[in-house]
Amino acid sequence: MVSIQEAFYQLKNLLTSIYEDGEAAAISHEWLQHLTGMSRVERLLNKELQFSSAQLQQHLQAQEQLVKGVPIQYVIGSCWFMDALFQVTKQVLIPRPETEELVQWVVNDWEQQPTCSILDIGTGSGCIPISLKRKLPKAQVSSIDISKEALQVASINAQNLNTLIELIHLDFLDEATWVTLGMFDSIISNPPYIPYSEKQIIPHNVVAHEPHLALFVPDDDGLVFYRKIALFARDHLLPSGSVYLEIHQDYAPATQQLLQKYFKEVTLQKDMSGNDRMIKATGHLGE
Repeated sequence: MVSIQEAFYQLKNLLTSIYEDGEAAAISHEWLQHLTGMSRVERLLNKELQFSSAQLQQHLQAQEQLVKGVPIQYVIGSCWFMDALFQVTKQVLIPRPETEELVQWVVNDWEQQPTCSILDIGTGSGCIPISLKRKLPKAQVSSIDISKEALQVASINAQNLNTLIELIHLDFLDEATWVTLGMFDSIISNPPYIPYSEKQIIPHNVVAHEPHLALFVPDDDGLVFYRKIALFARDHLLPSGSVYLEIHQDYAPATQQLLQKYFKEVTLQKDMSGNDRMIKATGHLGE
């Protein structure tokens, strides 16, 4: 049999072949907390405790996946986002802490309003629309995605978190579909924005396991979603409304310049790491 301490060091040592030491340790701790239900302190106090045969089988199966670079969130099947636990599968992008900041920006702007209508473009796990509904319970929240599999995951998360949002299967890049959508006070999106040419500099575990549909855009049209969202807002954003977008830090100036062609006021905001990660646009200029 294997003790908790032995399992930790064995997994950590294996993971250092693909991760830096600190990240390998963090992943090992996260997996063992999930497996045992014990906190780090509790595991330290019970470090000689032996795995049951069922736990050992689970551990070895997870270890096999983790050393291949499968993200811990996919192995566990869940991820925390804004104090809520979301189910994640390989059909959806893993929610990032930076996106929490984007959601919080919308919450800060609209929490004093009696109500508001919100459209999220690119549902994924549902972390953005569900979190907005949880923080702004009087809001009417809709979310669209081209992936039926992603919408199924989002639907499960909405049910698990007792949150009522509208989920719509729609290809947003097809402008002919826009007529089916209404008017909104707020449009929010964390769209695909990484050029395919950057694949080689993206961490392997991201490229190999997260959905490319949610990550990458063509090299010759890297701002395609931002341009389409700006065009969409012309007829679907209420006059006093705003658009909130997560952006590629390297293309922040280009994204800002693009949006300034369509909006009176465009504001860049840095994330917790000091990178230009979010942008807000208000006052559509129309034609």
